[in-house]
Amino acid sequence: MSKQSQITHWCHEIIRSQAVRGGFYIDTTMGKGNDTRFFCELAGDEGHILAFDIQKEALEATEKLLRDHEIGRKLYEDGSVQLIFGGHEHMDEYAGQETADVICFNFGYLPGGDHQIATQKTTSVEAIKKGLKILKHGGMMSLCIYSGGDTGFEEKDAILEYLRSLPAREYTVIQNTYFNRGNNPPMPVFIFKE
Repeated sequence: MSKQSQITHWCHEIIRSQAVRGGFYIDTTMGKGNDTRFFCELAGDEGHILAFDIQKEALEATEKLLRDHEIGRKLYEDGSVQLIFGGHEHMDEYAGQETADVICFNFGYLPGGDHQIATQKTTSVEAIKKGLKILKHGGMMSLCIYSGGDTGFEEKDAILEYLRSLPAREYTVIQNTYFNRGNNPPMPVFIFKE
């Protein structure tokens, strides 16, 4: 698979084309830190980033990645990047309503980590609901939904059912599929708040 067709690369390109620079970004599932580092590039000297995960391994990997990356190191050391050991469903304890420019989710488990530790449908839908309140008008949310295998389909189905209920006058939801790939490929979804 080429880099351009990888879900995370594609999501980054969509975000880069739509997001304001120097804004406030939330990485709800930091994993190995790639989305957090990407947000550092968007943040520049003015922006602010919150990143969440429930695994210490994810926080450690993200901190190392930021320290090895010039702008990430600067933003981390000056406090513009906050790494939070906690679930994404608690993001409203750290961010006010209509404050975030972009919110990013990767559902599933930590790549290379314990497959028994994965996002769950109840907390994931709750996090999306809270995130939509935190998102500014004109902001966007990116969802990478991994399903099948270890994680099953319950979370994906619950997320899509909730997204179908969003009022069209307030949100534009764009669901994408890898149409010619088998084995339950990931699904990128973008939500734009009007």
